Amino acid sequence: MTYQALNQYKQNAVLTATPEELTLMLYDGAIKFMNIGKYSIENKDMEKAHSSLLRAQDIILELNYSLDMNYDVSKGLRTLYDFVLTKLIDANINKDSKAIEEALTVVNDMRDTWKEVIKQIKQKVYQAK
Repeated sequence: MTYQALNQYKQNAVLTATPEELTLMLYDGAIKFMNIGKYSIENKDMEKAHSSLLRAQDIILELNYSLDMNYDVSKGLRTLYDFVLTKLIDANINKDSKAIEEALTVVNDMRDTWKEVIKQIKQKVYQAK
């Protein structure tokens, strides 16, 4: 697959995704960039670590800003996003892979939970048909 075809595929995947799937993509992206940041710190590539952690921070900020605070669950999610963001900022300033690991634990759990929510939504839709 060519680079152009891959980009077109990714663009189509985003444009046709449900809101639930977009949120899952954001979690996946945050995890990807945190892992790149951790790997880069461990391999002394501080420039790449910095840019990767900034991208992870941007994703967490987007997830945080998109919360609908009319729901109680959003308050809990905001607390988790704030924790993750604090860890990512700390990791970026101090080049601390342990802080990334702490953030990864939270985001991986959130992603797994979200994936289960999507699965349950799809089952309900399928059963309603």
